[in-house]
Amino acid sequence: MDLILYIIALIASLLIVIKTADIFVDNLVEIGKAKGISQVILGVTASAIGTSLSEFGSAMIAVLSGSPDLGVGVVIGSNIWNIAGILGISAFIAGVIKTGKEEIKRDGLMTLLTALILLFFMLFMDSITALVGIILISVYVVYFLILIKKQKDHSIKNDNGNDSYDNDNGDMVKSHNLKKNVFMVILSVTGLIVSCRIMVWSGVEIAQIMNIPTMIIGLFALGIGTSAPELVVTLSSAMKKLHKLSMGTVLGSNVFNILIGIGFPSLFVAIPVEKLSVTFDAPVMVFVTSLLLIMVYRDMKLTRWAGLVLITIYIVYAMVRIYLSL
Repeated sequence: MDLILYIIALIASLLIVIKTADIFVDNLVEIGKAKGISQVILGVTASAIGTSLSEFGSAMIAVLSGSPDLGVGVVIGSNIWNIAGILGISAFIAGVIKTGKEEIKRDGLMTLLTALILLFFMLFMDSITALVGIILISVYVVYFLILIKKQKDHSIKNDNGNDSYDNDNGDMVKSHNLKKNVFMVILSVTGLIVSCRIMVWSGVEIAQIMNIPTMIIGLFALGIGTSAPELVVTLSSAMKKLHKLSMGTVLGSNVFNILIGIGFPSLFVAIPVEKLSVTFDAPVMVFVTSLLLIMVYRDMKLTRWAGLVLITIYIVYAMVRIYLSL
């Protein structure tokens, strides 16, 4: 009976996640149109931060509950899944995810830089201290200021008649609908987070009833489960041909996860560095980030075949990670 109830909860939460992601994307785009905010800026800020709240919350809970090393593992595991899993699946299903050179040079390289910064501190320090946390948060502030400047430049271009929305017909949202759009974004993000947590919880309970090892539960239920909002939002955006929003959500999420998701909790307690995370997980994160940039740089798009390569890499990573943890 318990198993049946958990399965029902899992299916119900999955349906809610899909619907709330659809509402989130539609209303976020409407706000962008009304305010003249580009897709990519929406992706790396509002969408990325909103969908990353699960990882941030998990990291904070892990730190405050006396398991800070788990917090780092959740972030690194989520970042690997975001690129190899989420972008891979989205590109494979949607057929292609397009991007631009400017976004790749700024947001793509920033994603790689944050991964390298984290790896550097992990290599030379036994724990992520408050000093490191201040550095990480400061880097995010600088990055955010760069995005604000970029948005100002975009607004000037928008005033001259340019628009970055691929499938937009140029219509602007009436001002009296803007409050409704903002409310729906907040409501849908809340629904995403709550339903994703229910989905992770029910999945863990099902796994425990079926005697699946705790390590495997942690690797997939936490690393992948907390990234469920990114998956549904990125896939939904890609299917709606909102390519820059799709790519921006993943890149912005990975930057936020490291700089804020690890930086902020480290202000409260030193986060120990697990040896396997240094020698395997973090290098894999750097590798898949670099591979993504290489894949999209020439034609500024992630093809279905490239998505399949990323999915395969994640499967191999998961299998090796499980083997090394046994």
